[in-house]
Amino acid sequence: MSLLAPGGKTPVYTTALMGIATLYVAVFVHPLGHLVTLVGVSLLMLSAFLANFFRDPDRVIPSDAGVLVASADGHVMFVVRERAIGRRPSKAEMESDDLESDEHTGDWLAKVLDEPMSFATEQLWERVPAGEEGADDVWRIAVFMSPLDVHVNRAPLASTITHMEHRTGKGRRRGPFLPAFGKESEFNERVRTVFCATGQGGHEAGIAIEVTQISGALARTIVPWSQSGMELRRGQRYGMIRLGSRVDTRAPAGRFTPMVVGAESGDENFPKGEYVYAGKTILFKPLDEQ
Repeated sequence: MSLLAPGGKTPVYTTALMGIATLYVAVFVHPLGHLVTLVGVSLLMLSAFLANFFRDPDRVIPSDAGVLVASADGHVMFVVRERAIGRRPSKAEMESDDLESDEHTGDWLAKVLDEPMSFATEQLWERVPAGEEGADDVWRIAVFMSPLDVHVNRAPLASTITHMEHRTGKGRRRGPFLPAFGKESEFNERVRTVFCATGQGGHEAGIAIEVTQISGALARTIVPWSQSGMELRRGQRYGMIRLGSRVDTRAPAGRFTPMVVGAESGDENFPKGEYVYAGKTILFKPLDEQ
């Protein structure tokens, strides 16, 4: 049986034991017109569902130098080249004339970071038109996780977590919770994590990769197991999202090239997008290998 993610053993084992105990009553005491039997079977089915949801199988992590692995299981929604057009303002910039406010996503400053590839704060991105590629572009790969997929998320490279922040919609304590398979869901409740390369695994120290765990219509709990300052191996577990959801990975376009196909591409071989496995599938390879 596959390993269970942290937090999964109690609900799985508790419902299984309750189901077994209920069936024991039905067999040796009284079935009450099979009602007790039905309850027992239902509890065992619930335990099986929870075991499937909380499963956390071991993975063989690629050893190829310089690659970035997937952080989530699921189908690739899209692969898109983007550039930053704004960022979150600091407290001192809240009165700036360049400040733009959105009722759903909050306040944005219409200025980019001096170093967009540092991912020092949440940034506003737009798709790069063909022929306008620049040195500060990123590749974004979005992976949709269905309720049946493994929900444990893994680090894309050997790295130190330099930023981890939780965001919701403007003025909200929770949410919004739009369906994760829609592009507009990128501003759902989310946790943004920045992984800074430690120099192991063929990466130059200091390269930053941004991974955003995004909640969905059903998935409303993002559970980080790590925090800023922690050092992780490539493919190491760092958190999970409960039920269906989405994970976006951004990597510097000047250093990496994507290796997977998204549903947006129209490739008839991958109508739902290529299926990837967290910690196992290579999302990006170093640009100099192509």
